[in-house]
Parts: sequence; C-alpha cells; structure tokens
Amino acid sequence: MLNSELKGLLVVSLEQAVAAPYCSLLLADAGARVVKIERPEGDFARNYDTGAEGQSTIFAWLNRGKESICLDLKKPNELNLIKSMLRKSDIFISNLAPGAVVRMGLDGEKLREFNKGLICCIITGYGTTGAAKDKKAYDFLVQGEAGLCAVTGTEETPSRVGVSIADLSTGLTAFSAILRALIQRGKNGQGFDVNISMFDVMADWMNMPLLVHRYMGSAPRRTGLQHSFIAPYGAFTCKGGKKVLLSIQNNREWAVFCEKILQMPELIADNRFINNPERYANRVVLDAFVNDVFKRFELSVIIENLENAGIANGVLSSVADLSDHVSLKNSEASFDSFNVSVAALPVKSQNNGPTLVPALGQHTEALWGEFADLT
Repeated sequence: MLNSELKGLLVVSLEQAVAAPYCSLLLADAGARVVKIERPEGDFARNYDTGAEGQSTIFAWLNRGKESICLDLKKPNELNLIKSMLRKSDIFISNLAPGAVVRMGLDGEKLREFNKGLICCIITGYGTTGAAKDKKAYDFLVQGEAGLCAVTGTEETPSRVGVSIADLSTGLTAFSAILRALIQRGKNGQGFDVNISMFDVMADWMNMPLLVHRYMGSAPRRTGLQHSFIAPYGAFTCKGGKKVLLSIQNNREWAVFCEKILQMPELIADNRFINNPERYANRVVLDAFVNDVFKRFELSVIIENLENAGIANGVLSSVADLSDHVSLKNSEASFDSFNVSVAALPVKSQNNGPTLVPALGQHTEALWGEFADLT
C-alpha cells in the first residue's frame, strides 16, 4: 500500500476550477504539502454548489487536504510573497488565463534562477504556442473543439460527456508528468517545465475515432450506448423493461454467448456473424436476436446466466444506483461543521487520503509568518 511517498515536498498551486485542483489533490494524497493560492474572492469553484450547508461539495472533493492563502497578485508585496514561497517549493502548478504567469514573472526560467530544482507545471487550454494559445478554455468547450461531442450522444443529437472529462484527464496527465519530472530531477538535480494542454490530452484520448476517420473511410457516427464498430454491444432490454449492458469482444466470447445464452449455436458459423466486422454490419438483425431472448427473462436471471458463462456485463445504473453500489468505496471531505461523503480516490493510501477542506484564506496569516522573511 502506498504511504506518503511525496512527504516533505512543497507544492504551490495557483489554481482554479478543476484541472489543476485535481492534479494537486493527487499530490496531496501522495503526502505532499499543497498550498492553494486563491484570489481574495476565492476560487470560483467555491460557488459551484451549496450542498454542504451553504458551501460547495464539489470544491470539497477537489481541495481537501490543502492549505489556503488569499493573495492579490496585482499588489507587489503579495506577488513577492508567492515568489518567496517558490524559493522553497518543489512544484509550482498554475492554470490561470493564457500568459498570466509569464506576465507576473512566474515562468519556470525566471523562477529557477533562484530555485534550480523547481518543477513548473502550466496547464492551458491549447498550449503556450500556436494560433490558439490565447484562447480561453473550459471543459465543455474543449470537448467540442477536440471532437468528443461529435462522437458522443445519439445519431440525431451530439452531447458532452456528463462529467468534466477534459479537466479531469488533464489533471491526471499533469500529475503523471510531474512524477516523471521528479524522477528526472532525482537524477540531475534540475527542475523542469511541464506544459499540459487540455486540447492535447483530449486529442490523444480521441485517437480511436481519429484513426477510424483517417484509415477506415469515415469518422464513426454517434451511436448512443452502442459501439461504433463492435457488436453485439449496448443496452439490451430484459423482461419488465430493465436493461443489461453487454459487450462481446472476440469470437471465443461470441461462441460461448451463442451456445449458453442465446442457445442458438447455429449463429456461430452464420456468415452474417462469423467475425466482428460482419456482426457489426448486421447488427440490427443481431440485436433483434439478443433482445428477443433477453425479453423473456428478468434482469437478475440474465445477469446470472451471463456471469455463469463468463460473459462481461453491467447494469445501466442511475447516479442513485452508483451511490449505493456494492463496489463503491467512499471517503470524507470535512468542513468544520459538515462532512461530505465522496467517492474515494482509486489508488489506496495508507494515510487514508486528505480529508480537511480549507476555509477561504484559512492559512493566510500562518503562511505570511512562514515565508514573509524570505522576500
């Protein structure tokens, strides 16, 4: 079990919203000390919702385990304080508007003049060079720009992914890049600039439909809960109207499915279904066979049969179903007077992860006392 392997490292994060806060949350979970720099009015994520007795549950999820200091970086003495903090820091993260950290003199080249081992991670929408470098970016907008909405939704209607996938994937990518930079610093003692673009991350994650477009004739259509080139794949209706999710990935699974679930072994050698491309081309007929069998049985019976046959399956859960799911692991994010139950981070730490959520500017006075003499 992992146990505070980054203990002793200081992270200063000039962050807002989701991408950078998720990255620094993962660093805090690994044992690093994370100081969150907020505007005097606070990270606007503090106002995303009021579910925690007037405070934001989403902010609690992303920012537990951090210290909060409020600074107005337009004031020279307060800008000097963050520079003082960075003299003693190991990692500096930012996801402000394009070019903001450079204008404040907080770019890696200048900062490493007095802290050669400092790792600087700048998170942007579209990178630090190129025609779109000054373009503002939010999760939904990047999903659209990167083509994700074009392959998400029904055939008639494009849709965004229902969670902030561009933000979260970028935060996770930044975390992994920082860990790589720490390994490199351990070899040569030198800090490093890490530039992570939300668009680049989403473009990489879009490689499957991108390759279909480039090498298979045309981009995949939006298919709702179905797949763009695998069959049978999707939600199938059981007796009573409940749905089971099914995905057959290879010919071995297809044969077992035909014999033990559909009880139609003759379909194995049927030329319409002999391999996945044929099954996909004839998926309307194939789905009709599956639905015709499944609608005779309750959902519980179908799932039991699929499990016994070793066929991958799932239930089309609501968010309420997820909240009570037998596999869900929970942890807490704690304001002074309210505990927020959140889904636990997927990598288990011996220290059980960060829990306390900082009030706005809670550590301002203490951090001034700790770092002001170094300016």
